[in-house]
Amino acid sequence: MTPLPIQPLSPLDGRYRAAVSDLGEYLSEAGLNRARVQVEVEWLIFLTDRSFAGSSPLTDDQKASLRAVVTDFGQDAIDALAREEAVTRHDVKAVEYYVRAQLSRLGLDSIAELTHFACTSEDINNLSYALTIRSAVAEVWRPRIQTLIDTLAERAVAHRDAAMLALTHGQPATPTTMGKELAVFVHRLRRVLDRIDRVEYLGKFSGATGTFAAHASADPGQDWPALSQQFVEGLGLTFNPLTTQIESHDWQAELYQAIDHAGRILHNLCTDVWTYISMGYFTQVPVKGATGSSTMPHKINPIRFENAEANLEIAGALLESLAQTLVTSRLQRDLTDSTTQRNIGVAFGHSLLAIDNIQRGLAEINLNEAKLAADLNVNWEVLAEAIQTVVRAEVTAGRSSITDPYALLKELTRGNRVDQQQLIAFVTGLDIGDDAKARLVELTPATYTGLASQLVDRLLS
Repeated sequence: MTPLPIQPLSPLDGRYRAAVSDLGEYLSEAGLNRARVQVEVEWLIFLTDRSFAGSSPLTDDQKASLRAVVTDFGQDAIDALAREEAVTRHDVKAVEYYVRAQLSRLGLDSIAELTHFACTSEDINNLSYALTIRSAVAEVWRPRIQTLIDTLAERAVAHRDAAMLALTHGQPATPTTMGKELAVFVHRLRRVLDRIDRVEYLGKFSGATGTFAAHASADPGQDWPALSQQFVEGLGLTFNPLTTQIESHDWQAELYQAIDHAGRILHNLCTDVWTYISMGYFTQVPVKGATGSSTMPHKINPIRFENAEANLEIAGALLESLAQTLVTSRLQRDLTDSTTQRNIGVAFGHSLLAIDNIQRGLAEINLNEAKLAADLNVNWEVLAEAIQTVVRAEVTAGRSSITDPYALLKELTRGNRVDQQQLIAFVTGLDIGDDAKARLVELTPATYTGLASQLVDRLLS
């Protein structure tokens, strides 16, 4: 058998690449290396701005040239770093040598020894991961889930008055509206998104065991914790003042748990929409040229929601693993976090792929209001709740002598189908006030939706 040409092992880099490729700008090896170069460059500028070790502040042109090493980072830089790492067998050391080479190219050899000054690899890595993850969330993942939430909100408004039979425990229950049910997901997702927005992206910059030992040896007169805080905060991150060699990754665990939580809510949305499709509450729009089944021509399968379910489960497993693994490091350092963090992009990729599928799936379904109305019309017994509740109020107000309203309605409706005429006859014969009787006689399953429409307005106004 002829061997295949080299193929992408992950479907995220193959079949689904178009849906997730934007994440590669930040969560790829190249994105991480660019961030590493950025941290090294900014540390050089930070030190020279303070004339550390007799250095002179760089001119504005020199700073711009150095920062262009980051902004112009492309394939040539990727290849150069690969060559360096092939020799060093150490990714961060390769970055250091690459930056030194750029200093030489720019005529800045005099500050070459300030490259990676007093840094351990984790000083560079933790800041680089924080920068890339923050950018991936802010620039790619969050806008996509926000668009999905906005789409759900639009659907909720559009279907605010679309009365439908509720099913609690899978059994006919007090009617609701499709808009209100979709608004529940909007509300849940917004709460979790608020949590995600409030996650702090922490960074440390305190040396090999978090003690500033090398820093203090080189210049004991400096307030190194204060300088480190200025540097970390200058990158737009939150300073972590007390760590081992590594930043403790607690913020990452908080972020991944929140993103996983959002994924679980989306998974619930998928299972509900899938069920509504199977019940005929949503009809699927045929896509020209698409095949639902290889043998049954009539079928349109809800594959967008099934695909999303599966990818949310994969993302959740990875995010949970990341959160569990990253918060533990033996003594002052071990490398379990190193290989684990290389899978951050995979976790985000499956999450993003799920979001993309849900967004596309929602665009391919229409509400079948005739089916909603038909189901309501054969389930008049759901008004038993309203009747017994009104009777209770009448008894309390002294306008009825009925002794056990719940038992009365239970005998009439439990396990029985009751039509409109039967309920009207039953209500007409009740010992309650005329106003209450009139309200109940006018009630239908389609109008017994309470404040569902107003709840949508309150949430989405």
